[in-house]
Amino acid sequence: MSILNSRFALIVAVLFVPVNSLSAASCSVAQPHEPDEAEKALLAADYAKAVDLYKAKLASHPGDAELTAGLVRALLHEQKMQEAADAVKASLTVAPNSAALISLRGEVEYRQGTPWLAARTAIESEKLDPCYPRNHILVADILRLNSMYASSRKEIDDAHKLDPFDPDIRAEWIHTLSLKQRIAEAEKFLSVMNGNDEEDLRHWKLYLEDLKKRETEPHKPCHMVSSVAATEIPFMNIMKDATHIGAFGLDVKLNGHNARLQIDTGANGLLVSRSIAKHAGLKAFSQTEVNGLGDQGYKPGYTAYADSIRIGNLEFQDCTVEVLDSRSAIGDSDGLIGMDVLSHFLVTLDYPMRKLLLGPLPPRPGESAAVPALKTGDAERDESNDSAPGSQGTESGSAGVTASGGSAATQNAAPKKPAAHGPYDRYIAPEMKDYTPVYRVGHTLSLPASLNGGKPKLFILDTGSWSTTISPQSAREVTKVHSGYEAEVQGINGKVEKVYSADEVTIHFANLSQKVEGVASFDISRISKSVNMEISGLLGATTLNLLTIHIDYRDGLVKFDYDPKRGYSF
Repeated sequence: MSILNSRFALIVAVLFVPVNSLSAASCSVAQPHEPDEAEKALLAADYAKAVDLYKAKLASHPGDAELTAGLVRALLHEQKMQEAADAVKASLTVAPNSAALISLRGEVEYRQGTPWLAARTAIESEKLDPCYPRNHILVADILRLNSMYASSRKEIDDAHKLDPFDPDIRAEWIHTLSLKQRIAEAEKFLSVMNGNDEEDLRHWKLYLEDLKKRETEPHKPCHMVSSVAATEIPFMNIMKDATHIGAFGLDVKLNGHNARLQIDTGANGLLVSRSIAKHAGLKAFSQTEVNGLGDQGYKPGYTAYADSIRIGNLEFQDCTVEVLDSRSAIGDSDGLIGMDVLSHFLVTLDYPMRKLLLGPLPPRPGESAAVPALKTGDAERDESNDSAPGSQGTESGSAGVTASGGSAATQNAAPKKPAAHGPYDRYIAPEMKDYTPVYRVGHTLSLPASLNGGKPKLFILDTGSWSTTISPQSAREVTKVHSGYEAEVQGINGKVEKVYSADEVTIHFANLSQKVEGVASFDISRISKSVNMEISGLLGATTLNLLTIHIDYRDGLVKFDYDPKRGYSF
C-alpha cells in the first residue's frame, strides 16, 4: 500500500449544474399511445423478440431516436452493454444533434459504470432540449448517486410531469410518494405490463406486500435511547479459518440475546441467522429475499422488529432486523451488520487498532445537531426521502442484502433549503474538505479505481469480502487470468463455482495504490444488476483491513488513512 499524489476526486465529484429548468421553457406533456409490436414485446419483458423487431424497423428507419431507444433498453435488460453502446453510436452518426439520442448515450454510459461520462452527456442533451423527460430521470439518477437527494427529487418530479406514462419514470416517482399513495400507485404499476422481468416483478410484489403491512401494522420509528453522542467499540475476530484474512465483527445484543455480527460495508442493514432470531424472539413481519455472493440465487428471508438492540454502550429500540430464513450459514458469524445502519453517525473503522468509532456528523448550515438513530429498515435508511431520524417522511427501497454531484460551489455552500425533514443535498463541511466523494446506491458505496494505470472502473467498498476481487472481464483487460483459484469463495447464496486467479495488478483508488498478486476473479454481474451499473470489482479485506476508513453515509464521503508504522499484521 502506498500514497499517491493524484486523486480521483474530480472524477467522483461530478460537476453537474442543470442548464435549464422547466420554469424556463414551455414543454409539451407526453400523451398515451397504443404500443406497436416491438414496444409490446419490450413491455412484456420478451427482450429477445423486442431486439429483433426494433432492429428490423431500424433497418428501414436508420437514426430514429424512438426505435433506437427501444432497442437499447431491451439490450440493457439483457445486460448487453457493448451492443447497446454500438446501437446508440450508429444512430448518432445519422442524427448527431438529437437530444434524445445523446441522452440515450448517457443512459448507456451510466449503466456501463461511468457516471462521470453520463453527467457530461446529460448536460449536452439538456442544452439541446430541456424538456426531454428521459434526460430528467437520467439527471435524477446521477444526482442521487452523488447524494444530491433534494435536487434529484425535483428532477424526478419534472420527469413525471413531462411523461407520466414512461414505466421507468413511474417506478422512480412511486418511491417519492407517501406510504398510502405509494401503495395505490404500486398496485396500478403492477396491474399492467411495465417491462420488468420475472425477478424484478417478484421484488416489486414483495415490496408492495411490505408497504401494506406497514400501513395496517404501523411501528414506532427506530430511535436511540442512550444519551451518547460518540463512542468507541472494539472489533472481534470472527474467522474460524486462519487462511481467510481478518473478518471482524461487533458484539450485539438483540432483545438481550448475544450475537456476533460481521462488519460488512457491502451488506444492507442488520441480517441475522434464523437461530439467532429464534433465541431473540424475533417474529416475522414481512417476507423478503436475501442476496449476496454465491451461485444459488436469492434466499428466503423475513423482516422483524427488535424491541432493543445494543451495540457497545448504545441502545436502540423498535428497529428492523432482517432474518435469513434458511439453513444457509452467514460465514463464521451470527449475521452481518452493514455500516449504513449507523449513517446518522460519522463512522470510523480503525482496522489497525481494531475498533469502531462513532461520532457526530457536522450539522448543515442553520441546522442543529440531530439525535442519532439506527437505520436498520427501509424507512430509516432511505436518504433520498428523509435523513432526519424519527420523521414522518416516506420510505423506499426493496428489502434484501445486496451489493445509492453537484458543482464544487453547490457542494461546499449551504444546500438548497428542502421541505421539512428533507430530502437534502450533499454538504461538505469545512472540516471534511479532504474527504473523497463516493457514489452511493442505497447501502452500497463505490468509487473509481484504475487497474495497472488503465481507465477508471467502479469498485464497491466491501469489508465483508475477505479478499479484493476483480471481474474476469476487467482483469483480462490488464493482465493474464488463470482458472483454478486456490481458495473457495462462498457467500450467503452458496459457493461461487467458477473462480479465477488474475496475475499481478496494481489498484489505484482515492489517494492510495496497492500492488496485489493472484487476485480472485469471478462473475459479479448480479451485483451490477442490483445497483444498475457495471461493477468491476470489490475492494475487500486484503485492501481495506490495512486502513482506517472514515465514512459519512449522509453526504457520500469517505476518507482513507494509511500509516505503515501502525501496528497491525495479519
